[in-house]
Amino acid sequence: MRCNLSVFLLFFSLIPGLSSAQSADADLMPATFFEGRRAAFRNLMPDSSLAVIFANPIRNRSNDVDYQYSQDPNFYYLTGFRDPDAVLLMFKEPRNFDGELTNTVIFVRPKDAKQETWTGIRPDLNQVSKITSITKVYATSDFNDFGFNANSLKEILVHYPDQPNKEPMSKIALANLVDDFNAKVNSVKDRIDKSKANRLLATLREVKQPEELLLLKKAIAITADGFTEMLKAMKPGMTEYQAQAIVEYFVKNNGGEYQGYPSICGAARNSCVLHYEANRKVVNDGEVLLTDIGGEYHGYTADITRTFPINGKFTAEQKQIYQIVLDAQTAGIKVCRAGADFRATHKATMEVVTEGLLKLGIISSKDDASTYFMHGTSHYLGLDVHDAGTYGPLKVGSVITVEPGIYIPAGAKCDPKWWNIGVRIEDDILITDGDPVNLSGNIPREAEAIEKLMAKDSFLNR
Repeated sequence: MRCNLSVFLLFFSLIPGLSSAQSADADLMPATFFEGRRAAFRNLMPDSSLAVIFANPIRNRSNDVDYQYSQDPNFYYLTGFRDPDAVLLMFKEPRNFDGELTNTVIFVRPKDAKQETWTGIRPDLNQVSKITSITKVYATSDFNDFGFNANSLKEILVHYPDQPNKEPMSKIALANLVDDFNAKVNSVKDRIDKSKANRLLATLREVKQPEELLLLKKAIAITADGFTEMLKAMKPGMTEYQAQAIVEYFVKNNGGEYQGYPSICGAARNSCVLHYEANRKVVNDGEVLLTDIGGEYHGYTADITRTFPINGKFTAEQKQIYQIVLDAQTAGIKVCRAGADFRATHKATMEVVTEGLLKLGIISSKDDASTYFMHGTSHYLGLDVHDAGTYGPLKVGSVITVEPGIYIPAGAKCDPKWWNIGVRIEDDILITDGDPVNLSGNIPREAEAIEKLMAKDSFLNR
């Protein structure tokens, strides 16, 4: 039965357990979190150093339309501030500014009633101080006149913005802040390090604090709820974008601001395209649909993939490929333990995939396995879908993905009965001091459990 989109939103409004009245700010990070992260970062800074972290630029989509703004993760991690055109300065040792010793200064856009009519109310300097727990807050219009003794600094760690916006008529645009800063340190530019700040922040962001885990678990939970309903709702004749819409609705309706990355929903040949994003195909009886979606909640993103048969029953060939990937993922999750090498998951999954493909006769040499499993198995997860980290031994408090896959497009050098079967299973795994915890494990993974869930009725098909 095809989903009746004319009643789509009506039924969504009646979903039990979802509260449209939920406060979007109920779970925002306290200012003390960002204060603690700055202290941890400062402890890693070299003596007599300055760290300069710029906000993300506003990026233009076309003509006078910009992309929805998303803050630089490092800047947010240290400040909690989400607005553009800002810069954070952190000194290793306290310095005297306006008669007060401080080691942290932030510059933000000043209030502008005319601009706020178009783009929304900006926080004033006092409000920024409350958000960030930074006492020295200045307007960016004052940055050019702000002075510090650059010659007294042994190192300057700078996290520059990528392609800062150019606004020649504006004195507060990010590009102008970058130019002004470079002018201030021109005499000691040989002391600038453009990578150390990112490396130091990666060591911190790799291990999630309790406050971060709460938000990450919420992002995963609201995404998982959408996956569960999608599995029940999908039928032949629906479209890839309808699968996408179901999951993304659950994210938005439960307070998620964005998707952590463009949703991937690919059926048949499209299931074999790793980052397929068009999502326009009608899905047909006998095909599998690979869905890779992650909702973002207050900056932290989920990353989940499930592959399932559109008609609710795997064919013999689909089930065989699916079982290999499931066995591989199980093996990968098993080695997600503190102290294990980061690539241990990939080694474990690749061994299972290689053995399975050899057994089915899809490959004749172990070296050919990467033809059908061509990507890595794990990455860190957090403020970015591919989050910052050291990629060294796994640490307690880290969250990583485990996502093996097999992709056999039409024309592959194997029996055509395997063609157009693309399978990936991905879950978000918390590293503990004991067994790993699958944070997205409430979505069925076993083939039989998926078929059982898909046999259940969805309110979307009533």
